[in-house]
Amino acid sequence: MVGKVGVVGAGQMGHGVAQVCAVNGMSVVLVDVQQSALNQATALIEQHLDRLAERGVVDQSTSTAAKKAIVTTTDFAEIADCEVVVETAAEDEEIKRKVFARIAEHLNEEAWIGTNTSSISITRLATASDRPDRFIGMHFMNPAPAMKLVEVIRGLQTSEETFEKCTAFAASLHKTVAVAEDFPAFIVNRILAPMINEAVYTLYEGVGSVTGIDNAMKLGANHPLGPLELADFIGLDTCLAIMQVLYNDLADSKYRPCPLLVKYVEAGWLGRKTGRGFYDYSSGAPVPTR
Repeated sequence: MVGKVGVVGAGQMGHGVAQVCAVNGMSVVLVDVQQSALNQATALIEQHLDRLAERGVVDQSTSTAAKKAIVTTTDFAEIADCEVVVETAAEDEEIKRKVFARIAEHLNEEAWIGTNTSSISITRLATASDRPDRFIGMHFMNPAPAMKLVEVIRGLQTSEETFEKCTAFAASLHKTVAVAEDFPAFIVNRILAPMINEAVYTLYEGVGSVTGIDNAMKLGANHPLGPLELADFIGLDTCLAIMQVLYNDLADSKYRPCPLLVKYVEAGWLGRKTGRGFYDYSSGAPVPTR
């Protein structure tokens, strides 16, 4: 079993991955370049663990131990003795490449790296690492503590040993693995992101309102969230980034990002995390914006 894990990136995915590892008895080093992001991550993790303990999902001792198991830092040198590092930086290839260069400066030679990219080529990202044979895609679903699936994606250079370590690590986190080939957006987002994009087109073309589209899919297709609600939860910038990877890498017009999605991202209306997307969250209860 892995004893010490590094998680690089303290955003929406990173703090969730850190929590999952800590709850399952691992020591965690959570790294981010911004102290404010680490402070927010710590507060969110503590709030979530407190709620889980109150509901009896985890016992109080596990919650307390998990909080103590997570160390936050802006210093990449703290990952030196980690057995695995999970990268959870923004879905931007240039940013991720810079992160892998920083990781390479400090990580011990035996450790392996899992990237939480939701769409970018693992083979291509591995070239930014100093250990392409010990580099693999490990895509957690959002929110990581609640979602049971992890997509595992081998790059062309990934060794069988790394694949086996990664799947064993996922199992130790009580996750189910879906093995995907190294194609743009893998399995989940290859299907999910175009559905969201088509929902935005449906809104853009006036076929239905925000409420109409979401209710239609919740009641007509039995989806727990409507596609526009889900887009706001994921983050419209992330949805757009995935569609851009699909469109650019597969060169198929069916993946063209909807102009309305592009405009919302340009406006900074990224969904729940900014307080406005296809819904306005400023008053508490979500209010459709179109």
